[in-house]
Amino acid sequence: VQLQASGGGLVQAGGSLRLSCAASGLTFSRYNMGWFRQAPGKEREFVAAITWNIGRIRYYETDVADSVKGRFTISRDNAKNTGSLQMNSLKPEDTAVYYCAARTGPPSIRKLPENYDYWGQGTQVTVSS
Repeated sequence: VQLQASGGGLVQAGGSLRLSCAASGLTFSRYNMGWFRQAPGKEREFVAAITWNIGRIRYYETDVADSVKGRFTISRDNAKNTGSLQMNSLKPEDTAVYYCAARTGPPSIRKLPENYDYWGQGTQVTVSS
């Protein structure tokens, strides 16, 4: 199993970035996904999560941290085995290494790193003021 995060970079406050997570070696459509971030000297924290398909009609449950609500959006494209995190109105406090993660189990939202089975290598996001 491999998760490859990309899309990070340096952006000014108020700008946008779109992170991608390319998955291989797993049946991506049956995995819940999450994004976490870790700033220097801080613990890894939950950013956003999305379940795999719930029911016969394509429906995914999503959740984002309060600190990014209204600014970040999580999505997935099972046909491309890719998850995404659209980040708008970025702030300096969003600066961190961002990690994507995947977990097995029923469609459900989990916000703790230990709930996740697989991790990407991380991509640096730096927001200048």
